[in-house]
Amino acid sequence: MTAARDLLTFVSSAVRSPGVIGAVAPSGRALCDLLASVAPADVPSTVVELGPGTGVVSQALRRRLHPDARHVAIELDRSMVALLQRNLPWLEVVPGDAKDLQKLLADVGIDRVDAIVSGLPWTLFSREAQRAIMDQVNRVLVPGGVFTTFAYAHVMNLPTQRRFRELLQESFDEVRVTPIVWRNVPPALAYQCRNV
Repeated sequence: MTAARDLLTFVSSAVRSPGVIGAVAPSGRALCDLLASVAPADVPSTVVELGPGTGVVSQALRRRLHPDARHVAIELDRSMVALLQRNLPWLEVVPGDAKDLQKLLADVGIDRVDAIVSGLPWTLFSREAQRAIMDQVNRVLVPGGVFTTFAYAHVMNLPTQRRFRELLQESFDEVRVTPIVWRNVPPALAYQCRNV
């Protein structure tokens, strides 16, 4: 029953706030594991999720992270915040907007992070909003830290997706595009980005 209730919360939030919840369904396990793969596994680290939604990537990160890692999730949608707090009590959920990332993290005693995993609907954001969030990401990532996010394969050639890829190329020294995860609905790929 919990999975059905979580899906209902997700769909309700997506319908209510399509500019905030850009997915048609929570990510599948293969995509979640791919996104989580950038997080350090063998040492304590600080990992931040942007837009964790129902927490499916949060659970993949929990499976991967060192027991002493700090895992913080920034979520704007209040229904999702409540769902995460109810279902994933081990997750440190911080309500707020990713455009305020540096301040939100400072408020919980974090100034630098080792990895950022994003579930944000980048192509729904204006160019200015994309740049503002990416600036915040680069302010808090440690040198060599990794930023990852995903894109649906069927939108790769849309102007908004091309614009987002250009922003990633401008913002990072290295941008790796993973193979498509076909076992996701819809199929998706990930960007893995770092400054060296």
